[in-house]
Amino acid sequence: MNTNLARHEAELESQGWTVVPRLIHEELVGALNHALVPSLDKRDAIRTANGLMENCQGTAHHVLSDDRCYVELLAKFEALDPIVKWFFGGNYILNSYGGFINDGKTYAHDVHRDIRFHSNAKRFMLNTLVMLDEFTEPNGATHILSGSQHQPERPSNDTFFRDAARVTGERGSVLLFDSRIWHAAGENTTNLPRRALTLTFTCPFFKPQLDYPRLMASSGISTLTPFLRQVIGFNARVPASLEEFYVPVEQRFYQRGQD
Repeated sequence: MNTNLARHEAELESQGWTVVPRLIHEELVGALNHALVPSLDKRDAIRTANGLMENCQGTAHHVLSDDRCYVELLAKFEALDPIVKWFFGGNYILNSYGGFINDGKTYAHDVHRDIRFHSNAKRFMLNTLVMLDEFTEPNGATHILSGSQHQPERPSNDTFFRDAARVTGERGSVLLFDSRIWHAAGENTTNLPRRALTLTFTCPFFKPQLDYPRLMASSGISTLTPFLRQVIGFNARVPASLEEFYVPVEQRFYQRGQD
């Protein structure tokens, strides 16, 4: 991994994406695949009750506390820490943690980017995708338009699908890409599901999509390494009372270095 650091940084800088092959071992990939369907079922039940099932087939948001294997996966991202810190120029936190079973048409198949605004002054968000199945063109390998992190306007569908690369890879590989880049999930034309986990990271001063520290505090999973505490956002919280605000520096909710 360390020997390829320069290559991954160069690819992120130039084409806007890079693949780290076989980062996640097979046993953990199997556990994640086993956990993903119950996670999806749990969210589908909530969405069905709230009338929100349209255009979201196979998507499961905020799975971090569903199963210990999701936390174990996030811990494996410590191997990517040098790349991600280089990308942001400092610390970062988890913004979202979802799963996707590519077995039907959803919003993910439309040409899009995962940050709503464009900026060349600073990088604010990084996408990662963990391949829980082999990614092939027939089963919907991601379309990604290399270099389009510098393109503020959405390309036409014709231009995008003509010029976009297809990201293929083995189970357990991890795709990292600049969140400004234009991309789309590919169509799965096989009879088998194509599963992935999608994690995004942002600068610590960005609001995460869910309050992950509070989620973890209520999950019963209490033993976290310093890396996990940083990435989950325990060092970038907002105090909710004067008693929480007036504490010694080392106990502050928003720690130094979170910029």
